[in-house]
Amino acid sequence: MKAYNVIKIPLNQLIITGKADSHLWKKAYVLNDFHSPWEEIKNTETKFKALWDCNFLFFCFEVLDDNIYVDKADNSFNSINRSDRVELFFRSNASLDPYYCLEIDPTPRIMDFKAYPNKNFDFNWNWPKENLIVRSSFNSKGFCIEGKISMASLKKLNLLHDNMIETGIYRAKYHKSEKSVYEPIWLTWVNPSTETPNFHIASSFGILKLE
Repeated sequence: MKAYNVIKIPLNQLIITGKADSHLWKKAYVLNDFHSPWEEIKNTETKFKALWDCNFLFFCFEVLDDNIYVDKADNSFNSINRSDRVELFFRSNASLDPYYCLEIDPTPRIMDFKAYPNKNFDFNWNWPKENLIVRSSFNSKGFCIEGKISMASLKKLNLLHDNMIETGIYRAKYHKSEKSVYEPIWLTWVNPSTETPNFHIASSFGILKLE
């Protein structure tokens, strides 16, 4: 499995603003190995970073793209699902029974849910609010999403094992098709080796290793 090393930082030092403007982010490794195995895509880049302290796992997405689409019909999950967004999936093991999904658009609206094999989704489940904080911002190059997840919640959900978290890291890029309909191009860190786009599969996950 592909792995990303997460640097440990001093406790209570990283403040989430949605702009990734803390000097601490300079300590993080930059993960930009995102691609679409199913469709060619140009003129865009996705950068992911993560850090941790004893209380939180911190994450940051920087999306470089001059054509961002956000569906503004309402604040429902359906609207988020039709928007550019970044995604983090967490699992206890390869059985995916269960796994937990965070899908975040640039505003930042959050679609969080519990999932089971064969795309059986429980949208009545939500990450406890006090254990997940997300901020975002737009800029001249695209958008930034910054967040933190409590270590306590990761442990409670049985997602942290020997300082490792099995994680899928993805992005949905919406573009206007020839039919003038916005359709997604799916980008992923790990190629799941499927004929059609599918992140809800064990082969799409890698590992976050907490140093």
